Amino acid sequence: MWAASPRPLASAEMLAIELNAVALGVPIDALMENAGRAVAEEATHHLPAPPSRVAVVASTGNNGGDGTCAAHYLHQWGYSPEVWLLRPPLEIRSRAARRCFERLEHKVPVHVGVPRTEELASMPLVIDALLGTGQTDRLRPPIREAARAIRASRAPVLAIDLPTGSRDPEGVRATWTVTLTAVKQEMDPASAGDVVVRDIGIPEDAWRRTGPGEFAFYRTPAGKNDRGRSARVVVVGGGPYAGAPALAAMAALRAGAERATVLAPRGAAELVQGFSPNLVVRPVGSERFRPGDVAEILGTVRAATPAAVAVGMGAGADPETLAALGELVRELAGAVPLVVDADALGALPPTAGPPGGPAPLVATPNAGEFARVFGEVPSEGRREAVLAAARERRLVVVAKGEPDLISDGQSIAENHHHTPAMTVAGSGDLLAGVLTSVLGSGVLAFAGGRLATYWVGEAGLLAAARRSYGLVATDILEEIPAALAGGLGRAQRGG
Repeated sequence: MWAASPRPLASAEMLAIELNAVALGVPIDALMENAGRAVAEEATHHLPAPPSRVAVVASTGNNGGDGTCAAHYLHQWGYSPEVWLLRPPLEIRSRAARRCFERLEHKVPVHVGVPRTEELASMPLVIDALLGTGQTDRLRPPIREAARAIRASRAPVLAIDLPTGSRDPEGVRATWTVTLTAVKQEMDPASAGDVVVRDIGIPEDAWRRTGPGEFAFYRTPAGKNDRGRSARVVVVGGGPYAGAPALAAMAALRAGAERATVLAPRGAAELVQGFSPNLVVRPVGSERFRPGDVAEILGTVRAATPAAVAVGMGAGADPETLAALGELVRELAGAVPLVVDADALGALPPTAGPPGGPAPLVATPNAGEFARVFGEVPSEGRREAVLAAARERRLVVVAKGEPDLISDGQSIAENHHHTPAMTVAGSGDLLAGVLTSVLGSGVLAFAGGRLATYWVGEAGLLAAARRSYGLVATDILEEIPAALAGGLGRAQRGG
């Protein structure tokens, strides 16, 4: 089993890990089989001897597949499982879950619909296989009615992964919960009962390395009442270099931001605007940032009410500019999700606050910048140095290199998904822009670093397939939407 996570995992993280495991060659059927057997084994610890009865209340999703797989094993071991499938079998969503149901449906009693309270009341154990990690804040029919029946029955309950409606007042209250791979952030101790963690065969690299599962973190519109693209971002950069902030802002748009505003010195602003009419450009000061410009920059940033801000790309290393960037970073740190890149890295505060908080600070140094800001790195100690830098500064570090390393001070991940052809000016600016958009959409910083590095790497690989070692940053920029479309499609198909 891969090393246990030092903290509970969010449901999106668990989905990403599972998708990465599938990409590494572990069949989803094997993961479900392992999960079902683990649940069945835990159930035997709480059941009378065979042929005692056990109820499995299942959905048509993968949690339901885990439940029907558990029923299969319990039946093999001499128990008498009875299954309530809330919707018709034709609505079972995944091939793996359908396989689990089909090998069981003619061997044990199967009811389609919500169980009645009295049907469950006589059961020595009810297995809650309704939602697991696939749940929202409040339950909806028919899940809500099934949860009510389970609660009203007063039968002992074994929940799979998470009790259904863990944080809903009408949700299931489990006696025991068997959670798969790691404890989940969404788990409410008041509803989970006694919790046991079971391994289901996910390899360590599914967590340690980025993979296509990272696109599970991407925030898509939630439904008809969601207005869609809503992350407005601000990029503060430019001066001697105009292309860098323009690339970052365009990458943010290509990654899904609704609006990207660039604040650039007056001398560079016209050049940035000429890069694309899609950018909103606000000139500040003269030919470079100075301390006297900070009040205007802060006023413009706050008036724009951005969901995330990126600072530093293309600003230059003039002492007055560095002083201005330092003051700007100090003012914005903790107030808004902040990506600090390039020339602004020397302005990082000694400590930045909780890296997983609502307004994280993310530093994106290349190898040279990392050495200047955080200290020289021993040839064999890069992972340890990145982990220590994130922990000591209380920020998230996305250290660009081979591999990219992403750390929040507790966990560290590697991104090997890129090509040497991407070692071209501007690719780091694209990463900063994608990361800013991702943070603006509400993705947590460590997950955002994983997603952004893999995503830009995928865009680079797509560009290199056509341009080889002749690609430039704008080639990668144009492939960012295609990489997103492919990644989301794969995540929705379950690998």
